[in-house]
Amino acid sequence: MAIDYDITYSDLNPTIFYVSKVKMIDNGVYHEHDYAEMSYVISGKARYLVGDEEFDVEAGDLVICNPGVKHTHIVVNPKEPTTELIMGFTDFQFKNMKPNSIELNDGGCVLHTTTEIKQKLAIHCHGMIAEKESNHVGQYFMLKTHIMQMLLLIIREIVNVERPIQKGYNFETYSKSYAVKRIVKYLNENYENKISLEQIAHNMYLSPVYISKIFKEETGESPINYLIKIRLEKAKEILLTEGSGSIKSIANQVGYEDVYHFSKLFKKYYGLSPLYYRKKAMSKLKDQYK
Repeated sequence: MAIDYDITYSDLNPTIFYVSKVKMIDNGVYHEHDYAEMSYVISGKARYLVGDEEFDVEAGDLVICNPGVKHTHIVVNPKEPTTELIMGFTDFQFKNMKPNSIELNDGGCVLHTTTEIKQKLAIHCHGMIAEKESNHVGQYFMLKTHIMQMLLLIIREIVNVERPIQKGYNFETYSKSYAVKRIVKYLNENYENKISLEQIAHNMYLSPVYISKIFKEETGESPINYLIKIRLEKAKEILLTEGSGSIKSIANQVGYEDVYHFSKLFKKYYGLSPLYYRKKAMSKLKDQYK
């Protein structure tokens, strides 16, 4: 089955070359790469020469240098050097953009971040710095996950992707009683399977708490207790059938893997164990036909 990627042409799995925290004391060398490089300004102010244009940057800004684009760092104030986190990586492509490139809406190379995106990017940058200093096992993959999340944050900031509206139950249209009827129908049709409140909530596009609330309002009991009653009533029907098999098989038929738990519930609700209930019921039937 083909996977529809909304922003990438394939799975997002970049190769990371380096992640370095750098204090820029001197002007850099005018150079280029055959991979993408991002520089996040942690503190201070600086100027970047990218191609033939100069850009002023400050803390929170992100400089993106795509493959083949010449660039260098220019020190603005030697007494207050800029601290940056520089990341080099390749093997990614976003839709409608060149391979290994991030193309900003204004055609430039500096993303002047808002307060919210600045905080999110800063968290990942400081996370990478801490990871580099810790030298823990799996460091490369931790750095990679941080960069992947940064890339996604950047793309979300610059690309407006229309997502399909997920169809669910609109409770401005459907009443609570309608929703509860749907849940009851689901329980009756699936009682022999594993069912959880979370699963029901997921299927209904509602929260488990809300489902419990409206179900109890309409039926006087919780969805799980209602399910137990359905299962035990089905078990009673099977127990009264000739050749119904072992108690374990009956428990399995009504959704219980643990025969002891099934027997305990049955006795709690009906005052008799399943085995004794069957014996007593069969004895009554024999007496009727004497």
